[in-house]
Amino acid sequence: MKKVIKYEESSGNVFADLGIENPEEALAKAELARQIAKLIKKKKLKQKQAAEILGIDQPKISALIRGRLRSFSLERLICFLNELGQDVTIMISPAKSASRGHTWMSESHSNTPIVVLEK
Repeated sequence: MKKVIKYEESSGNVFADLGIENPEEALAKAELARQIAKLIKKKKLKQKQAAEILGIDQPKISALIRGRLRSFSLERLICFLNELGQDVTIMISPAKSASRGHTWMSESHSNTPIVVLEK
């Protein structure tokens, strides 16, 4: 007899699934932090070097890389990406659905959203 494994499908936002407050913002911040950490690694920067470039101290770089993002705003994370040589584009367009728009992020080489923010 096969054992039935119970599971629950994800909403697409792990923070919403976990009941985190402001899950859309948490997901966006996590994705921006992931991109920052990826760039730091790609550029082979030590945490101290990254801290100098971003104008923060090394412990904050450590927190950012480890996903401790409470002290970072979305705006600040976007500025960090700019300091690391990245353009960040925010585009506004009419919603495709009837009532409410969505926010999504993707990397420039992909048309596939990596983060879709919705309530």
